[in-house]
Amino acid sequence: MDYDSVVNFGWENGARPSRGACYVTVASKTVSDVIHSHFGALTRAEKQLAESLLDNYPVSGLGSITTIAENAGVSTPTVVRMVQKLGFKGYPDFQAHLHLEVEATISNPIAKHDRWAQNAPGTHILNRFADAIMGNLRQTLTDLDTATFDSVASLLSDRKRGLYFVGGRITGALAEYFFTHMQVIRPATTLLSSNSSSWPQYVLNMNSGDILIIFDIRRYEQEMVSLATAARKRGAEIVVFTDQWGSPAAKLARHAFRVRIEAPSAWDSSVVTLFIVEALIEAVQNSTWDETKERMKTLEGLFEQTKLFRKPG
Repeated sequence: MDYDSVVNFGWENGARPSRGACYVTVASKTVSDVIHSHFGALTRAEKQLAESLLDNYPVSGLGSITTIAENAGVSTPTVVRMVQKLGFKGYPDFQAHLHLEVEATISNPIAKHDRWAQNAPGTHILNRFADAIMGNLRQTLTDLDTATFDSVASLLSDRKRGLYFVGGRITGALAEYFFTHMQVIRPATTLLSSNSSSWPQYVLNMNSGDILIIFDIRRYEQEMVSLATAARKRGAEIVVFTDQWGSPAAKLARHAFRVRIEAPSAWDSSVVTLFIVEALIEAVQNSTWDETKERMKTLEGLFEQTKLFRKPG
């Protein structure tokens, strides 16, 4: 099975296009995914090379074949053999796929729009969006480990642990949405300010075993790694919601959800990320229903006192 049967970048008839010419089909797996899926079949030297590549992925794979071999402490023939075993035609093909991934992670909204619009089908935008989102959901669920989901739900349900939520310029809305629901379900929940200069004050209050939930998708925000690093030093557990390529902060996480986000738009889609968030909310709420029900009753009483909601009639 060659790489293109596993990862389809939309290259028609198997021909490799010029850079930037690939159309809208989203890659189902990254190079990192392919390395992980083949890891068990690699020789000892090849595993050493794979670990070296994954250690600072994808930058570690962008140098010359000689440099990569030297950094991993293996021979250049080992590099050639491994990339072919992964399904690539050779080292240039392997590196070309990495370059496309790097381009994807740093694409700005204009570049994303142009890439999708170049060969967009003539169907209505609702249909194009529906096809893309359903594809994202299917692929994300295929890749998602239910044991990871259950473990995160268990961590969030543990009321001895404080919960901290943070997101970026766009994903901050997802962090706030998650926080708002969890604040009803359980105590000790905190939404970090969007102002990163204030983050050290939140880290100061973190205790060993607390959970920091980070939302970070391409173009990854540099401060997230610094925050995750500082929180880990305080003993906090990190949970990251990111995209298929993976935020650098995910390397510091105990658990990471890698969600498909591409859509026929200048903007990335949050639909599947929100799907996982809402599923986690229900899982936590269901596992702690007796306590959550009492909190909801109290909250409804407070709403009644403040006349927050308009009554019918």
